[in-house]
Amino acid sequence: MEQDFSQLDAILGMYRGKPGILIPLMQEAQNLLGYLSKDAMRYIAQKMNIPAADIYGVATFYSMFKLKPQGKHIVRICKGTACHVSDADGIKEALVEAMQLEKGEDTTKDMNFTLMEVACLGCCSLAPVIMIDDTTYGKLTPEAIPGILERYAFVEEQ
Repeated sequence: MEQDFSQLDAILGMYRGKPGILIPLMQEAQNLLGYLSKDAMRYIAQKMNIPAADIYGVATFYSMFKLKPQGKHIVRICKGTACHVSDADGIKEALVEAMQLEKGEDTTKDMNFTLMEVACLGCCSLAPVIMIDDTTYGKLTPEAIPGILERYAFVEEQ
């Protein structure tokens, strides 16, 4: 599926000729497009006269940049020490099973969820912890996971 970059031109125009624009430009492009595809990065490089390798280097260095489509809801699982010793692995297994993710996948087939491991969510007293979008769920058990995900699975766009 080919992406439409017509709306991207307005963003590029705001940054053209300004120093130190690469990261904010890429953030705005990602906000508009949802992720930075190779085609989008090539388009930005061509239109802004920036080496494509520079754009790709920044996109792959910073974890804030997504190089493939993400689910509607981002599920972050804490893998920090407190969560690890409180069965973060069991929580991850429950998430993978409930999301029906195949080995190597991180996004559900319906594009509703993307699962990401993070080093720490800063909620050690609630271990084990996940965060879905901006909501934190703590003191989890694997059995609680399907019910939590169900809250997000059937929420309609407003």
